[in-house]
Amino acid sequence: MEKKIHIIASGGTFDKQYDELKGELTFKDSHLPEIMKRVRCTVPYDLTFLPLKDSLNMDDHDRNSLLEACKSSDSDRIIIIHGTDTMDLTAQVIGTQTIAKTIILTGAMVPYSVMGSDAIFNLGTAISYAQTQDTGTFISMNGRCFPWNNVKKNREKGLFEYLR
Repeated sequence: MEKKIHIIASGGTFDKQYDELKGELTFKDSHLPEIMKRVRCTVPYDLTFLPLKDSLNMDDHDRNSLLEACKSSDSDRIIIIHGTDTMDLTAQVIGTQTIAKTIILTGAMVPYSVMGSDAIFNLGTAISYAQTQDTGTFISMNGRCFPWNNVKKNREKGLFEYLR
C-alpha cells in the first residue's frame, strides 16, 4: 500500500490573498484543498491546517508546534507549507532533531491567488521530492531540493540557493 504524504499548512505568502477592503495581503483559508483538486494529485495525502501566519510573525512556539506535528505524524513523508522569510529557521529547528522521516518545507514568493505565482510549481516539486528523498529535513524551492543546513534565501534575486 502506498504511503500517504502529510501536508501541513502553516501560512506564508503561499496562502495569502488580497483583501480589497484593507488593500493588503491577508489570510483567510488555505488554498491547498483547491490546489490539490485542480492538479489532480493521485498521490495519497492528508492535509493539516495550523493557524496561518506570515513567517516573519512566527516564534519559537510556532516552530515547536511544527516540530511536534512532524514527530506525531503517522506519515514518514511530510511537506510543510511555510513562509519563505524564516523557512530556514524552522528547517533548522526540525533538522537538528533525529526524526526518521522525510520532511520538505516549501512555500511561494508570489501568492497562489496572484497571477504568476510559483506556489503550484513549488508544491508539485515538493511532492516529488517527498517521495524520492532519503530521511532528513529539506527546503524545496525553485525546482531544487536543499538540505536544511545548506540553503539560504537570496533576497536580492528572490530565490533560494546553496550556502556553499
